[in-house]
Amino acid sequence: MLEAHHLVKRFYGTAVVDDVSFALRAGEITGYLGPNGSGKTTTVRMLTGLIDPTSGSVTFRGTPIGDNLVEFRRHLGYVPEEPHLYPFLSGREYLELVGRLRELPERLLRDKIPAMLGSLGIGDAAEQSISAYSKGMKQKVLICAALLHDPDVVIFDEPESGLDVATALVLRHLVRALAARGKAILYSSHILESVEKVCEKVIVLHRGRVAADASVQHLRTVMARGSLEEVFSELVLNEDPERTAADLAALVSAR
Repeated sequence: MLEAHHLVKRFYGTAVVDDVSFALRAGEITGYLGPNGSGKTTTVRMLTGLIDPTSGSVTFRGTPIGDNLVEFRRHLGYVPEEPHLYPFLSGREYLELVGRLRELPERLLRDKIPAMLGSLGIGDAAEQSISAYSKGMKQKVLICAALLHDPDVVIFDEPESGLDVATALVLRHLVRALAARGKAILYSSHILESVEKVCEKVIVLHRGRVAADASVQHLRTVMARGSLEEVFSELVLNEDPERTAADLAALVSAR
């Protein structure tokens, strides 16, 4: 449904994303992993049309997204890493603004917005200013905004940021339910446990390049590792994390 074709993005001559290709298909949840600075968020911004690739392309149903970016975004739901919201609006007002910009019927907004906010546990705060919201509450508003128009493609960039344990569990079930309804989903996260439990396949990015693109089970099998965390460490970490932690602990105790 949504495809990345040999994406390259350079900043000041340095390739942050280097020849990345993959496809998001209807009904599939694809995990996108990588250490800080690996190019995950830059890739997401190219997939959503927020920045243009230096080379390569992104297509939706076979058509470059740049040919009609407005039309593409009618089919896209995006939860960004940082909750940039209008602080002077209430949660309800913000979602009404998003819904109207997307030309959703007023009747639908009146029914859907309170129900979505209530489902995520912030119905009682719907009329409060977003400036008074916690980070987790803002994240819940972002999730509602991304899903309000029933998109075909949903891209989550660190969606569990700020969420309490109960809501994080709801989110994981929600992602599976969306996939079951035919949505194509990219789940970019540093929380390996979430990716392992939610995603059918995973793409591992290391220094801007794809280090692995396979099902979680296949990666565990071919690398003879018991968990995705061990696979990830093997693929992208140059040093033994246990040894690094021990060395750091020794430095903390040094006198």
